[in-house]
Amino acid sequence: MANKWNILYYSEDEKLSDIEKFIDSKDERNQAKIFAWLEKLAELGPNLPRPYADILVDGIHELRIKLSGSQVRILYFFCYKDYIILTNQFVKNSDKVPKSEINKSKERRDKFLKKYNEIDLKRLIK
Repeated sequence: MANKWNILYYSEDEKLSDIEKFIDSKDERNQAKIFAWLEKLAELGPNLPRPYADILVDGIHELRIKLSGSQVRILYFFCYKDYIILTNQFVKNSDKVPKSEINKSKERRDKFLKKYNEIDLKRLIK
């Protein structure tokens, strides 16, 4: 069996990330669903197929979750062969993913990659 991907939540500081706050705001049933999908993402990484995940643009991917009738998207990127970084989430209200959300994910990816190289990241999670 292949190694699991390490999933990290992007945060501007050392406090709870936006995604953790979002998950905490959900009821127990929806939290369980989110964590089950994240577990599937950790197992399959880039091989997680549609309808569960999709690639958007420029290395930004989306995890596609339906919670209580709402289409929730968690955007993420892969880095350093072992890591998935969850950058932001939103409720999708139109056919297309808003460019503002994709840009937010790209900006957070760029900040993250400037802050952490592969060695720093391995030290951080040990």
